[in-house]
Amino acid sequence: MNIIPYILTTILILNVLLALAIIFLERRDASATWAWLMVLLFLPIVGFLLYLIFGRRLSHKEIFTWDKKSRLGLLTAVQEQLKAIKDNTLEVQRKEIVSYEDLIYMHLKNNDALFSQNNDVEVFTDGQKKFHALLEDIEKAEDHIHLLYYIIRDDNLGQRLAEALIKKAKEKVDVKILYDDMGSRLLSRKYVKRIRAAGGQVESFFPSLVPKVNLKINYRNHRKLVIIDGEIGYIGGFNIGDEYLGFSKRFGYWRDTHLKVEGDAVHNMQTRFILDWNQASRRDIVYEDRFYQAKPKGDVGMQIVSSGPDSEWEQIKHGYIKMIMSAKKYVYIQTPYFIPDDSLLDALRIAVLSGVDVRLMIPNKPDHPFVYWATYSNIGDLLMAGARIYVYQRGFLHAKTIVVDGNIASVGTANIDVRSFRLNFEVNAFLYHSDVARLLADRFNEDLKESTELTYKLYQSRSKWIRFKEAIARLLSPIL
Repeated sequence: MNIIPYILTTILILNVLLALAIIFLERRDASATWAWLMVLLFLPIVGFLLYLIFGRRLSHKEIFTWDKKSRLGLLTAVQEQLKAIKDNTLEVQRKEIVSYEDLIYMHLKNNDALFSQNNDVEVFTDGQKKFHALLEDIEKAEDHIHLLYYIIRDDNLGQRLAEALIKKAKEKVDVKILYDDMGSRLLSRKYVKRIRAAGGQVESFFPSLVPKVNLKINYRNHRKLVIIDGEIGYIGGFNIGDEYLGFSKRFGYWRDTHLKVEGDAVHNMQTRFILDWNQASRRDIVYEDRFYQAKPKGDVGMQIVSSGPDSEWEQIKHGYIKMIMSAKKYVYIQTPYFIPDDSLLDALRIAVLSGVDVRLMIPNKPDHPFVYWATYSNIGDLLMAGARIYVYQRGFLHAKTIVVDGNIASVGTANIDVRSFRLNFEVNAFLYHSDVARLLADRFNEDLKESTELTYKLYQSRSKWIRFKEAIARLLSPIL
């Protein structure tokens, strides 16, 4: 008697039953549930293994810890600002802020994102200029350098950074480097050892317990933060690698957006780094005054907002939606990937139908083809509603920027896709300042000169093969 068919049948039944139990017992939106069911249906057994690696949700237990005294101080400050907004006693330096107190309130309530309005901001859209400024500030560091990047490459730029950090570590500057284990999977051990040998500390986020096998592969730290002497902060989209300087033959010029921040918002960036560092390292950072030396500079209002799979709410996505729904004149968006869920897509569609000038700019080439097809499958809805879509042609567009009415803006690490909203650990700066918002809008308009408009007629002329790829990508987009 041949029992192999019975064994295979039993395995398949158990595979489906167990997977269904796991999926439906977890709090997961319906689109993701159906996407995983498709994977399990068409890839039995293998699909279940994929689910174990890519589909399991993180526990909602607190994975980021900070000492109780500092935590209490933060919560007290948050409550004071919440009360001031409720009582209409929040003192603002610029009149445009008053119209967005509800957005500030939401970030305070859901993310403990303190609002500060004494910041100075410098905007970088070119990698050469951004890294020139960063390396200059590293050279001037006297006390500490805290650096977090999703990707650090062992190439020319990576070596320049390493040499700068090694030099400062030998000068007894406190150097701490945190990188994502999967994003920086090609980073050599030699690179890390050199920095550690000089006195620097280097850690990886969610490292693999077994080489090349990481059961948390789907949950990555996509944040990019640098804090120098507690006074200067960098936040935005650039990683560390030669391609971000425009030296990649595949991508060409790299168009991104990054901010250099001075002022009280650096305190919040520092806290974010410390929380991430303490999760990854056995040598926790404890509160010291030297980490919080930022002095008031400028009048830019700002909140540093974080999100991740450990959170019950999708804070950055909610911020995007709130910004879009507040628009009266225009919404300008730049993103390398456009895979919104229904809530964000509805917000954009409603804005367009309400007469708001909604413009979306995406790259002309994929760095992840499957995600790129999903992007194109989603823009059709916006084109039908009347939004204007532009395809950046000069090189690769990696910026994650939203500007509304020339009053408020967001710059950070979160793309407009399900991965950024639900799976990655992200951080964005929400900016409340008309000068900065208009500068970012001007940069968007300058990029239009390097872009072509994708009309609905052109979109409809896509080949059947491309439409097929888009359809498959769209069905699976909730789990991309």
